[in-house]
Amino acid sequence: MIALIDYGAGNLTSVRKALSALGAEHRTPTMPGELAEAQAIIVPGVGHFQATARLDEAWRQAILAKVEAGCPLLGVCVGMQWLYEGSTEAPDVPGLGLLKGRCERLPDREASGARLKVPHVGWNSLEPCRKSPLLDGIEPGAQVYFTHSYAGPVTEETEAATEYGTRFAALVARGRVAGMQFHPEKSGVAGLRLLRNFLEGISSHSDAVETDHRLSRRP
Repeated sequence: MIALIDYGAGNLTSVRKALSALGAEHRTPTMPGELAEAQAIIVPGVGHFQATARLDEAWRQAILAKVEAGCPLLGVCVGMQWLYEGSTEAPDVPGLGLLKGRCERLPDREASGARLKVPHVGWNSLEPCRKSPLLDGIEPGAQVYFTHSYAGPVTEETEAATEYGTRFAALVARGRVAGMQFHPEKSGVAGLRLLRNFLEGISSHSDAVETDHRLSRRP
């Protein structure tokens, strides 16, 4: 079961539809203790980083405990930004701190001086930064859909980047923690493939855990 976190700032309906289309069982927990049975956690989000403050200490500790136990975690859009240490959009609201750095506002001008509209809304290409199972079947330059004003820095944890006034992280991963600045549920075939790759990683993890349990029970 995938736990889809609702903190009042995510378009859960479209994410639910995408997960259902891929045959993934999902639920929306109402309290942190309900994460105990989750095989994976997805934190979606749109809008202002301030909304993540609703994920209070109890939620943070429950999510961190699951990650510590090896549970895959995916953040989408603002949910991805929450994986960092924080964002200049709401400086007093801490991120989860699983990724290094802080999210910054996108520039409103190109290097040439040409004006850019912020928020950035539309399709941009994914440019891989390293080989990643999340990118299986995704061609370099594949188009995905963004709608955001803030973005994370390009670091060693960046799987794919894109550019809008500046180069920023579009897809990140650290161990079983992943983030997508774009909306995979609104990104057509490429977006569904990226979600499928994440789900297949969950299945591989579950199979490995079950094998370990069977081996540990042998006399």
